[in-house]
Amino acid sequence: MTKMTGGDIVVRALEDEGVPFTFGIPGTHNIELYDSLSRSTSVRPILVTDEQSASFMADGVSRSSGLLGCVNVVPGAGLTHALSGIAEAYLDGIPMLVLGCGVRTDSGKAFQLHDVDQQAMVRPVTKAQLRPEDGSDLYAAVRSACRTARAAPAGPVFVEIPVNHYLFKHEPGLDAWVYEAPVTSGPDPQALGQARDLLRASRRPLLYLGLGAAGAGADLVDLAERLEAPVATTIQGKGVFPESHPLWLWCGIGAMAPPSVRKVAGDRDLMLAIGCRFSEVGTGSYGFDPPGPLIHVDVDDSVLGRNYPAELGIAADAREFVAALLEELEPRSPDPGLRAAISKGHDQVSAAWTEGSGERVSPHNLLSGLQELYGPDAVYTTDSGNGTFLAMEHLRLDRASSFLAPVDYSCMGYSVPAALGAALACPDRPAVALAGDGAFLMTGLELLTAAQLGLPVTILVLRDRELAQIAQFQQTALARKTASRLADFDLEALCRGLGVQYLSLTADSEVSEALGRARSIHADGRPVVVEVEIDYSQATFFTRGVVRTSLGRLPWRDRLRFVGRALARRLPGRGG
Repeated sequence: MTKMTGGDIVVRALEDEGVPFTFGIPGTHNIELYDSLSRSTSVRPILVTDEQSASFMADGVSRSSGLLGCVNVVPGAGLTHALSGIAEAYLDGIPMLVLGCGVRTDSGKAFQLHDVDQQAMVRPVTKAQLRPEDGSDLYAAVRSACRTARAAPAGPVFVEIPVNHYLFKHEPGLDAWVYEAPVTSGPDPQALGQARDLLRASRRPLLYLGLGAAGAGADLVDLAERLEAPVATTIQGKGVFPESHPLWLWCGIGAMAPPSVRKVAGDRDLMLAIGCRFSEVGTGSYGFDPPGPLIHVDVDDSVLGRNYPAELGIAADAREFVAALLEELEPRSPDPGLRAAISKGHDQVSAAWTEGSGERVSPHNLLSGLQELYGPDAVYTTDSGNGTFLAMEHLRLDRASSFLAPVDYSCMGYSVPAALGAALACPDRPAVALAGDGAFLMTGLELLTAAQLGLPVTILVLRDRELAQIAQFQQTALARKTASRLADFDLEALCRGLGVQYLSLTADSEVSEALGRARSIHADGRPVVVEVEIDYSQATFFTRGVVRTSLGRLPWRDRLRFVGRALARRLPGRGG
């Protein structure tokens, strides 16, 4: 076979794996790769303003579309800039190809440009780390990395390609690479039988679904209806079960949920949890105990029973498990009392939200208006903090891959670049970012990328001029805010300088008009920013629950000390 340059070999591997984009900034070490990318008809290199955004965009591609996101970075600073997004993908279980460069391995010289131990840097936040020793190994390394990234449990995989492999031609080895798919035997029949027995013995089961359950699709609805079980999801699992269904309970349970949800969930006598790890954020700081025995199902056996003891732990793919479970699961009659209690709870929550404070823009009116105008196919991205928790509580989503949030690593700056990644990967779905003003300051310059690409995205910048989530925690627990107030900035002038349309939204009465204009600009194929004077006066259920749970976990002496300090600071003249 004719020899190929290292760049051409890598691009061929990306093409054969169906990787649609690479995100990054070219440098001296990978200009040969970019030259090869310029000739590709199916892999599009996207220039970003910062490599942190590159990894968030790649994450957005993977979460929204099922395609594999790829961040393409130079050695040293390019990789360290991208590490936040790589770590987010790692902790959230998102597949990603991290295509890195390495310094020359054929010169024998030390102290080369960008020469650091990159393998050691990425080892804690990637599933695997590869470094092809020879140029003929490039094709196999890249394709194997892609397969490893996608394989459950999914996550980022790092491939470090020394620059000399790009400079010279090699035997491509296209025909020599053979992928051996891992052999799976499906759920253990004995464990399946035990699960059925526990479910049959239960009178009031509860379903708890994480992102890992998404592959089960419509079977999840069939399972809930056969069990006549209320369904709660994790934050990442939002949309995995249709939230218009009468058995959908809430996104989260326990202290992070409304009283009506806690009442319904607390009355259950068994929990079947599928595709989740019971992480700190997802459980509102471990703010609940499973009602009754726990059946814990996840493809990663290391998470089973790790945070909550499981009566039965089953290592299995969610789709295979649910399909097999349904084969011999008898349907139960609908429970009108249960469904009425769920519906009444939702009505009570909505009524409380619509009361509002009458000032600024209420989250409920904003997010319900968004859903009405952008339709059921929209993809929403959020940032670490209040934006995530508001969106998870107020949005009602009926499909997976609609809610992209940085959860377990909780990176600020995620929403804007992730929305760009989603818009590129899913051009038929409107992409909407909910960015706190503090998070926007981190990656908001990617609006320049959106303008340059002519990319239709809607960016809502939620302005309260504070780091809202932390400021609320500080005010609640400490009666004082420290270093959480933001310096003000002129967002309209910034948008004008970046070539992006700007709109202002200051009150509930303007929601329909402002969002209607934004939707028109979006539909016209252009990016648009809406500056929203958001009303954060009503804390989310999540925030209240985490504060209550964290305080209640303290010994009584420290609990009284914390409460006493906060009360004393609220007295006149004691604010200092």
